[in-house]
Amino acid sequence: MKRQLPYHGSCFVCGPENPRGIGITMYVDDDGTLTSDFTLNETHQGPPGHAHGGASAAILDEALGLVAWAANYKVLAANLQISYRKPLPLHQPLHVETRIVEITGRKITCAGKIVLPDSTVAVEGSGLYIVAQNFFKDSSLE
Repeated sequence: MKRQLPYHGSCFVCGPENPRGIGITMYVDDDGTLTSDFTLNETHQGPPGHAHGGASAAILDEALGLVAWAANYKVLAANLQISYRKPLPLHQPLHVETRIVEITGRKITCAGKIVLPDSTVAVEGSGLYIVAQNFFKDSSLE
């Protein structure tokens, strides 16, 4: 079963209050996998007809961090590694999927990918996130 993760304000990736944001709705399933289906437009353009690499990196960073938040770890990004395989086209359905791959003390490693409509992996990456509970005293994803 999937549950929708709450939006958070003006977040560039998932905040509904940001008129220039991407506005992605994300879900986490019972095994802890985060997914979202979304479409990008000219607001996110880099090369003509395709998304800016920074937009795809932001999407992956948000999804990697949120999969940790969904598992009740309040984290900040420490390191992000992105591999661009194919450009992300505008106005076509895209899919992001992330999961936690390792937890060692306060360090949480997550991995994920953005795939094209034909299931080709376009962007993949991993991130090291650090639990920073005190930095987020009043935040939650409940």
